[in-house]
Amino acid sequence: MSDTHTGVPSVLTHELPRPVPADELAECPVGDVFRRLGDKWSLLLIVLLGQRPHRYNELRRSVEGISQRMLTRTLRTLETDGLVRREVHPTVPPGVEYSLTPLGRSLLGPLSGLADWAVDHHEEMDRARDGRAVG
Repeated sequence: MSDTHTGVPSVLTHELPRPVPADELAECPVGDVFRRLGDKWSLLLIVLLGQRPHRYNELRRSVEGISQRMLTRTLRTLETDGLVRREVHPTVPPGVEYSLTPLGRSLLGPLSGLADWAVDHHEEMDRARDGRAVG
């Protein structure tokens, strides 16, 4: 989905069939990325690793409430998706460091745009949830 129409968001330039077939929805690359990154921990880990590489225990101490199992699982998923790189250093015991890959770093710009939007519009969404007028 590229933005070929100046001023028109790229998500609006693609004509969707009506109704949207379930198999097309399941195969949508946009939905796939949102499902992958929309869990409780992935975005936070991407932001932390975007700041600098971290060792495993450093990440664990940086994220309150994440279990060792969930941290390992989330890092493995991000690694499988090509967003995070795991590097083992030959020390005793072996040191493991995580960093973003170039693909993972390329996500930081769009993610920043979404985060900026969320901060700018969070109060409006709260008011709408509470049934108050949205300005």
